[in-house]
Amino acid sequence: MRTVNKAGIDLIKSFEGLHLKPYLCPAKIPTIGYGTIRYPNGKAVTLNDKAISEKEAEAYLIHEVHEKAVGVQKLVKVPLNDNEFAALVSFAYNVGLGAFGGSTLLRLLNSNADRVAVADQFLRWNKAAGKELSGLTRRRQAERSLFLQPVLNSRKQETLPSGPSKDEINSKLKAIEDEITKK
Repeated sequence: MRTVNKAGIDLIKSFEGLHLKPYLCPAKIPTIGYGTIRYPNGKAVTLNDKAISEKEAEAYLIHEVHEKAVGVQKLVKVPLNDNEFAALVSFAYNVGLGAFGGSTLLRLLNSNADRVAVADQFLRWNKAAGKELSGLTRRRQAERSLFLQPVLNSRKQETLPSGPSKDEINSKLKAIEDEITKK
C-alpha cells in the first residue's frame, strides 16, 4: 500500500485543524478530530459524542488517510509522483471518494491530460452547501500547488547547485551600498 508523504499529511492537518470536541463543519456535517466524520468503526460522528484526545484524533486521521489512499490508488490509472498522490488523497479526504471518483479532475488525469489542466480542476471544488468558501479556495490552491510540485528523487541524489556564501552576499551588498553612497 502506498503511503502519503509528510507534505500531504501536513496539508490535511493544516486545513482540517484539530477539534477535540464535535462541531458542525461549514458543510453542516458533524465532525471531530482532523475532519473525521465517521469513526473507524463506521459510526457517524454526532454533536453529542464525547470529546476525544489528540492521540485518538491522530489515529482517526491515519485510519482515514489510509482509506482514502487505497481508494485513490484504485481510481487512478496513471503513474503518480508522491506529491501528486498526496494532493489527491488530501482532496479525497475532504470531498470523499465518491465525489473524487466522479470528478472531471479524475477523468482528465486518467486520460493523460496535461498535468496543469488536471491541477486546475482542484480550483473548481471551493464550495460547501453551494457557497464559495475562502478556506476551501486556499485548500484547493495548496492541493494544486502540491500536485504540481516535482519530487526530487533521492536515489539519484539530485542536489540543488550551491549558491553564494553568506560572506559573498554581504560583500556584494556592501559593494553595491558603497557604489550608491558615492553617487
